[in-house]
This record gives sequence, C-alpha cells and structure tokens, in this order.
Amino acid sequence: MQLFVVGVIAACLAAVAYGMSTVLRALGARRVAATAAEEGKGITTETGAPTISSTMSTFVDPAFILGTTMVVFGFAGGALAARFLPLFLSQTIVSANLVVTALLGTIILNIALHTREWVAIWLVVMSLCLLGVSSSHHTGGGEEVGFHWGLFLATVALCAFALVAVYNLGSTAGALVGGAAAGLLFGIIAIAVRILDGVDPFDPVALLTDPAAWTIAAAGAVGFYIQTVALQLGAVNGVTAVLVVGETAGPSLVGVVFLEDTAKPGLGWLAILGFVGAVIGAVLVAWYGSVDPDHLGEAPPMKGGWRRGREEPEDSESEELGSEEFDPAELDAEQFDPEEFDPDAFDPDAFEAEAFEAEFRSDPDDPGARADERGPRPDAPESDDRSVGSRDSRHN
Repeated sequence: MQLFVVGVIAACLAAVAYGMSTVLRALGARRVAATAAEEGKGITTETGAPTISSTMSTFVDPAFILGTTMVVFGFAGGALAARFLPLFLSQTIVSANLVVTALLGTIILNIALHTREWVAIWLVVMSLCLLGVSSSHHTGGGEEVGFHWGLFLATVALCAFALVAVYNLGSTAGALVGGAAAGLLFGIIAIAVRILDGVDPFDPVALLTDPAAWTIAAAGAVGFYIQTVALQLGAVNGVTAVLVVGETAGPSLVGVVFLEDTAKPGLGWLAILGFVGAVIGAVLVAWYGSVDPDHLGEAPPMKGGWRRGREEPEDSESEELGSEEFDPAELDAEQFDPEEFDPDAFDPDAFEAEAFEAEFRSDPDDPGARADERGPRPDAPESDDRSVGSRDSRHN
C-alpha cells in the first residue's frame, strides 16, 4: 500500500513536470519562429515541415532548455510510477499533464480556452479519478527475454516511421502524427522501465545488457525530438492531447495483455469507463486544438461554441470583392495612354462643370436630378452648353 501511494504521488509530479516542460518548449519554438520572421528567414521546407536548423535553434533557446530540465524530473516520476502502479493507472495519471499544459498555456502562451476545452479537460480529470478507484495494487509480468527483444524492435520501427512522417505529412497531419508517435514512444519507456532487469537487486551488467535499457534510450531520444518538431508544426494543446492518448492507450493495453495488470474485483467496468473517458476527453482537446499554430500572435481568434477552426477576418470579403472588381494594371493599359494625353487640350473649367453635373444628377434628394435621369424637364431652358447651365443653376 505504501508503494502504491508513492507511485501515485510520483505520477502526479510527473504530470506537472511534463506539462510545464511542454509549455516551455512550445514557448521556445514560438520565440524562434518570431525571430526568424523578424529577420525574414524561412523556417519550413517545401512540405511544410520545420527545417533542421530551426529545430536546432529551438534546442538552444533558454525557455526550451528550462523545459528540457523539467523533462528529467518528469521522467524520474514516471519511472517510479511505472514500477509501483499498473500501467493503465500510472500512464493515465501522467497524461493529466494535458490539464497542466492547457492551464499554463493560457498564462504563458496567451491561449484562450473556451467552454468546450474546459469540458474536455474536466472529463479527463474525472476519468482519472475513476481509474484510481478501480485499479488493483498488483504489478508483475514481463520477465520473458523474447518480450524485451520484441519491445526493442517495435521501438526501432516506430522511431523510423515517426521521423519520416513529421517531415513528409505537412503541417497539421505531421503535428498530430508526430504527437501521437511521441506519446507511444514515451509509453514504451514506461513499459521498458516496468520490465527492466538489474534494478532490484541492482546489477549494472544485467541492466546495461537488457534490451529494455536500449529501448529506454532510443524511445527517449527520438520521442523528445519528435515532440519538439510536432510543437513547431502544430498547436500545443492539440499536440499534447494526441500525445497523452498514445502515452496512455498503448502501455495500458500492453499492461493488461502481457503484464498481468488488472482492476479490483467487480470494478473492471469502472476502469473501462475511466479509461474511455480519459481518451475521449483528450481526443476532444486534440480535435479543437489541431489548427495551425499562432507562433506570431497574428492569427484570428478561435471559434466559440463547439465549432472548430478560427474566425474569418471581418474585412476578408470586402477585400476579396474589391480585388475582383478593380485591377490597376488593367485600368492603366486600357483606359489611359500617356502618349495620347495633350496638356494644351485640357480645359479645367469644362472638367469642373462636368463634375458638378455628375454630382447634381446623382443627388438622391433632388427631384430634379431624378427627373434629369429620365430625360429633360419640360420647363428647363434650352441650352447648347448643359454643363455650364447645370453649374450656374447650382451656384444660384
């Protein structure tokens, strides 16, 4: 029971550390993007993926370095939780970093949260409580060497797929796939920590020669890199949401199938309900957060209610209409020829008279102007120069 409590506390600390880490690293990515925009430098490739140089610049940003430090604390807490708790409980508690990310994002990144995000976040929190109540305190399994090697080979394949995906799928798809792949890799770390040999009793030779140790190293390094690229590609809440789904769902299923993780007798339905609720809540946050990131703070606000996407700019329609009806290049080419313009033939008085006549006829409050549009008035004096007559009547 004491180890169970230690595991729960460690998982909660890991959730806080990972949430702070994600926001700080997203801040670093945003600052690098803003600096590049000020300097007129491009930070994306033809496919929409960030360049290697922009990712390297993000790595050395002070906020990103502080966020990386928080990853170390999160990893330590997550490792303790994975050793002392069923994986479906430990990983679901750790996935509460989504809540921390959302709350800190409103403060540090100025991300506005609507009612739909709050509903989804609290759905995740309540689902975690259900999992905590229903989970068993028993852990075990995973001693077979074949399982260790299989986990390592699966990790290598997932790393290769994730690296190819984030650089070839474009902005939105690359961010979501990268976030989910990073979550799976972080979940694999929890599985590997759970089955790692040479921990109790401590045996450094057995620990270093265990394929599970190699799995931890590969999944940690590639998962960290993939998450960084995903934060450059997409919105922080959307990336984090799919990350926690991968981080929770994969290890939980593996734990139940291979590692003898179970719920308390008679509470299996409650564990399933809590697990499904946590996944649905995370998916909702991912769905509404999977829009283009606003690294420069210039994008329109998000739509309210349950609508997805950003608001349309108010002047977009008028600008579009004006661009269709008026083409300066076409006007210059067809209506005005500088070579045919003769300054000596230009009469300012006649031009002024025509302007007064046009204004007089277009006045909607003048019945005479409306009559003029239909034809000459019966009582109007005949004149060869209508322009001058219109001007004189206007002046009188």
